Amino acid sequence: MKTPLISGLLTLFLLSVISAQEVTYEEYDLDNGLHVILHQDNNAPVVTTSVMYHVGAKDENPEKTGFAHFFEHLLFEGTQNIERGEWFKIVSSNGGRNNANTTQDRTYYYEVFPSNNLELGLWMESERMMHPIINKIGVDTQSEVVQEERRMRYDNSPYGRWREQMFIHLFKKHPYRWQTIGSLEHLANASLEDFKLFNKKYYVPNNAVLVVAGDIDREKTKKMIEDYYGPIPKGEEIQRQTFVEDPITSTIKAEYHDPNIQIPAILLGYRTPAQTNRDAYVLDMISTYLSDGKSSKLYKKLVDDEKKALQVFAFNGSQEDYGAYVVGALPVGETSLEDLKSEIDGEIEKIKTELISEKDYQKLQNKFENQFVNSNSSITGIANSLARNYMLYDDTSLINNEIDIYRSITREEIMEVSKKYLNTNQRVELNYLPEEATAN
Repeated sequence: MKTPLISGLLTLFLLSVISAQEVTYEEYDLDNGLHVILHQDNNAPVVTTSVMYHVGAKDENPEKTGFAHFFEHLLFEGTQNIERGEWFKIVSSNGGRNNANTTQDRTYYYEVFPSNNLELGLWMESERMMHPIINKIGVDTQSEVVQEERRMRYDNSPYGRWREQMFIHLFKKHPYRWQTIGSLEHLANASLEDFKLFNKKYYVPNNAVLVVAGDIDREKTKKMIEDYYGPIPKGEEIQRQTFVEDPITSTIKAEYHDPNIQIPAILLGYRTPAQTNRDAYVLDMISTYLSDGKSSKLYKKLVDDEKKALQVFAFNGSQEDYGAYVVGALPVGETSLEDLKSEIDGEIEKIKTELISEKDYQKLQNKFENQFVNSNSSITGIANSLARNYMLYDDTSLINNEIDIYRSITREEIMEVSKKYLNTNQRVELNYLPEEATAN
């Protein structure tokens, strides 16, 4: 059993680690609007070059969904100076690795190279921004890739469509109601001109942040950045729509039949505030306390103690405009979905009416301290955090002080925020069932 002394020493150790690892950085803008962030760390001969574009699924036309994710693939097809099919060969043959990912709010590309190949990474990302080739062969090729991804991750995967089904009920007006994979029908019906216009609008320097992190010489790096990115023309200013959801005031009951499963699931989803809202940080702690991992209250109760659930799982996603907290469970034996729902509600009610214990509160603080340390423990992690904090939070300094927000959250605040958001009349109740089954 961990004594208070050991717990206190662990906290002091984490605090000392955090204070010692402060991330230094420099940021500035090019004349074309590209925001640049540099982080110099010469401890290892490695450098990450990354570009985050402020475009995701929420920026799509409702009749033309899936474009942002499609471009995550399409912009690897080649450029005026990188032949089709050569991108990954160039990276690997020069000792590097690369990847990309898309969310509903942004798209992120990055390369990791030995630091003597910094210029190569900068050139490749500038090529992607300035000289992409968007043609029929590339679109047709990536259409096949995206179709296969849809089949593997959504259509033929057990529980693969739970998020899709939950979000179409949580959001009625906001583009968060569709997933980044979008509609294959929309992509198939899109013209080549549709893709070119999407690229011209969003993949421009004034809608992007370039992060270079690792073993660099800052002044030499600035010169290379100006040489490669300075000539890229500024795009037109992007006018973004604002979508405001009506509050959920009565329980939304939904049902979906998945042909790929044999065990049903209950999912309870709550719409939560934007990630910059302080309540979103409190909800991070609440979701961790209730449902994150085998030490969480719901797992211990439903899986370990009462043996009513085969698994308890949770999704807590804070995004640029709204977030969602979804908790669910798979029953064991004759346990009904209604019984699981009642048990989950019982634990939620406790956190709304009673202060969590000092011991549990300290465990939460230690867990968030540890996560914060880990997020800044690699050059790739630092690059990602710098880009995300600048673009989606408008506050690059969060890389060093976001943990202070979690430290300042009180037990009383946890109780009050639970009362504000985690109510039965403000949620979606989704019975996720095998084909032909009925909820019990």
